[in-house]
Amino acid sequence: MRKPLNVIANFHWIVPGEAARSAQPLAVTWRRLLTTNGIRAIVNLRGPNPRYSWWRNEREVCAALGIQHLDVTLDSRKLPTRAMLAGLFDAFDRAPRPLLIKCSGGQDRSSLAAALYLIQRDGWPAYDHAMAQFARWPYLHFPKAQQRWLRPFLQFAKAEAGARPVAAWARESYSPESLAAWLDGQGQRHFYREIFTKAEASRWQW
Repeated sequence: MRKPLNVIANFHWIVPGEAARSAQPLAVTWRRLLTTNGIRAIVNLRGPNPRYSWWRNEREVCAALGIQHLDVTLDSRKLPTRAMLAGLFDAFDRAPRPLLIKCSGGQDRSSLAAALYLIQRDGWPAYDHAMAQFARWPYLHFPKAQQRWLRPFLQFAKAEAGARPVAAWARESYSPESLAAWLDGQGQRHFYREIFTKAEASRWQW
């Protein structure tokens, strides 16, 4: 049975004892969530946000507990640049285990990052397992119209990468323009807003 705190935080193990995913916990529950699950690193998909109290508290808790904190910027409505994906895979490479991947709700960006973690870890044979990270239950992935590119991204990546490891493809060959053209060709132009240029504060993203 899942711990009540894990349920509240939408916390789930991607690989038990190695990598997990969650929403942004309440400030008062951060320390307990991390310690009870033995987390040693956080991959924060909301990016560096020193002007917001949630980010400052997160950093303070990590510093107090000796947990590595890694900021990665992803936007659930805007297609990622190559540098953004490279930053995600760099964080996976650097983070001690067990690591926690988290965004605001733990539903959309965390689903994509968790899926990419599995493919980086186990290669393209893990594709079906990775796609399961987008399940409505238990992960609550109910994307809004312009967040619906997240799941098809894996199909695009698999077709474009071929036999290449996903991280090498993302760092060396991925193009957001090619992703946009592919989505448009699938009749999915309404699945995303635009290609990412800069972070814009919003209650959903940051």
